[in-house]
Amino acid sequence: MTAPTTYELSSLQALEAESIHIFREVAAEFERPVLLFSGGKDSVVMLHVARKAFWPAPIPFPVMHVDTGHNFPEVLAFRDSTVQEMGLRLVVASVEESIAKGRVRERPDGVRNPLQTVTLLDAIQQGQFDAVFGGARRDEEKARAKERVFSFRDEFGQWDPKAQRPELWSLYNGRHHKGEHIRIFPLSNWTELDIWSYLKQEDAPLPSIYFAHEREVFQRDGMWLPVSEFTSPKESEEVVTLTVRYRTVGDIPITGAVESSAASYDEIIAEVAATRVTERGATRADDRLSEAAMEDRKKEGYF
Repeated sequence: MTAPTTYELSSLQALEAESIHIFREVAAEFERPVLLFSGGKDSVVMLHVARKAFWPAPIPFPVMHVDTGHNFPEVLAFRDSTVQEMGLRLVVASVEESIAKGRVRERPDGVRNPLQTVTLLDAIQQGQFDAVFGGARRDEEKARAKERVFSFRDEFGQWDPKAQRPELWSLYNGRHHKGEHIRIFPLSNWTELDIWSYLKQEDAPLPSIYFAHEREVFQRDGMWLPVSEFTSPKESEEVVTLTVRYRTVGDIPITGAVESSAASYDEIIAEVAATRVTERGATRADDRLSEAAMEDRKKEGYF
């Protein structure tokens, strides 16, 4: 008698299946979804899974990038080539335009990351999007660990962490009124190590700055910042050339590089497996402002 065949999913297959289920639920339940795509590793995985969820049909919604004007050129080039290759419609929400219109005011320190919220909410309203996919993960930061997969936002785009809806048995409640919307986080249960392992498994391309390369940098507030048109060293800050890579990609003035020789997926996975500091906690200045920095911004409408 032949033994019954047993089927078991690996941890990555289970995570992928959960994310595919979320994408299909949203496509069935909402009228105008949009997927945030910056060219960063999490949004690359999110887009890759979305493509699988609807294959062989095309992804049935546009992608949107909130462009601060302070992005790494390698990442913008990757964003544009990916969108063109996949035949997607790209919506660019520009912080520069928000400043020109007087919707937000340039900060004295030149950092534009906190200004993204108004630009994002304006773009959601203009596009009448009722569901917005984001690549946030619970392991990234304390406030994001509180987030549900379906995160309700009121007519002002605000988030109330005390009024979230239960998601027992992976049942998602997308009910909302006109003017309100839901933020969707298909990668909530993934970790940084899962992201890198999946990218290796799928042999997915990434912007070159995620892999070890030589770059002129200087140290400020414990971070290696690149020499660029948006970040200039002070007289007391020495410029050195190091072999670095980026664990996370954000605005140039607030995103630090890490010293690393990891130039392949295998080497990065080994490096990430050994670290005990999250990528945002180690290399994002905007998350160091206070213990509640991210949560305060999320309440205002940030991701």
